[in-house]
Amino acid sequence: MIVGLTGGIGSGKTTVANLFNDLGVPIYVTDVAAKRIMISDVAVIESIKMLLGSEAYLKANELNTNYISSKVFKNKSLLKELNSIVHPAVAKDFLIWYDNQNSDFVIKESAILFESGSYKSCKYVITVTAPLEDRINRVIKRDGVTKKQVLHRVMNQLNDEDKIDRSNFIINNKSLDATKLQVEKIINKIKFMISSQS
Repeated sequence: MIVGLTGGIGSGKTTVANLFNDLGVPIYVTDVAAKRIMISDVAVIESIKMLLGSEAYLKANELNTNYISSKVFKNKSLLKELNSIVHPAVAKDFLIWYDNQNSDFVIKESAILFESGSYKSCKYVITVTAPLEDRINRVIKRDGVTKKQVLHRVMNQLNDEDKIDRSNFIINNKSLDATKLQVEKIINKIKFMISSQS
């Protein structure tokens, strides 16, 4: 069974994914996979260079993430085109990974689970939420970007209310201890639902 995990930028999806992983649930982090594919898949690299120019890469195996972000987060059609290059390659990579798992369920973590249509393959969806100011501050600290740059990224994602409406489980990520308890409860609920279906 595939369970989707999503949330806006800076909501703490990675922290939550790590908690699931620590408790024995296999995790596929779409963003990490996308970055790996964008520097290793020759066809993807060539398509990105054609779309954004050779400046998209600093050297052979290094993405120029600041340059790419400055291009695509201000231009929705460019972002859509970039996604149309990367998403199919990630979807293929996920299936290979998924076929090698041996667990009751796996988690597919993606910031744009709904926007990309990836939620359609998920039996359940978990959304991680956090106050917007907390999210902005986390991203500024993590990525060394400005508030304006963070807000550009936020505007390119579905808002929390829409995500919550379309989710089966919500994790309110305010403190690590409280978040861990929520993760444990969700694992138990999903395992119970799996056992009641078999």
